[in-house]
Amino acid sequence: MTIKKLLIEYDAVNNRNTFTNGDTINGRIILEVSKETKIQSLLFIAKGKARVCWTEHYGQNQTHVYWSNEKYYSVKHHMIRESRQDGTEVISGGRHVFPFTFKIPDRKMPSSFQSSVGRIVHKLKAELKQSMKLKKKAKIHFMFVSKADMDTPGLLVPQQESKDKSLAFGSGNVSMDVHAKKMGYTLGEAMNVLIQINNTSSRSVKPKLELYEKRSFFAQGHRKVETRTILKEKSDVVEGRSGQKMVTKMINIPRELTPSILNCSILKLEYRLKVSLTNHSIVTYQYLF
Repeated sequence: MTIKKLLIEYDAVNNRNTFTNGDTINGRIILEVSKETKIQSLLFIAKGKARVCWTEHYGQNQTHVYWSNEKYYSVKHHMIRESRQDGTEVISGGRHVFPFTFKIPDRKMPSSFQSSVGRIVHKLKAELKQSMKLKKKAKIHFMFVSKADMDTPGLLVPQQESKDKSLAFGSGNVSMDVHAKKMGYTLGEAMNVLIQINNTSSRSVKPKLELYEKRSFFAQGHRKVETRTILKEKSDVVEGRSGQKMVTKMINIPRELTPSILNCSILKLEYRLKVSLTNHSIVTYQYLF
């Protein structure tokens, strides 16, 4: 085999190996050949795109596949271009290194994301073309994390939700007000949740908090939704007939979460905080990271 190796690699810019809008990626395409070889072209390609695809079953015999694509950028650059009359370039045997520099477009684009239903990928590719032979390809994905969009309405506005509930097995009612300083948080930040409970029932109640992820996929006028629990917390017991009581809970948002995706038309990633009393879900509260 004449072509012994074709690979593409890049240099990290931070210890998390992530990139964001406007960053420059430096890397190289490595081509190793066993002897003098004719090459038609060697192409560097950078692409950012999203795709969703899922199957739904109707009845016993009907199925339908829903899918959709969205593209953000596609950049191509010739590393080797044909220069001879026969449309080829001759390279000597051995190892050849072709450096490249790629600047990620500085515009709003969604972060990298992967699931069984949908994905958002940002990748670098090398394509080698020879006469009368199949193209040889190499690719590598890089982790793109979109800059926080602080123009999103309501991110810094204090949040408050209320709900009254009549408990089935206790006389009286319980009401709850949930307060938070803002709606938008960064990964690793602490979320301070203030829960004001007025318990006039005969039952003790214990607030439960669940931070969960909501994934929505859109294609051909249909939507598929998935949820996943991130963490659960319990608060102190509020005794029956205790009247009004204030409960404070601090939730540390995990740093390893994928940032919210709100700028993709076919895929949405949100985070929500659900606060419950006993078996009754009292309020669902939305946060963006």
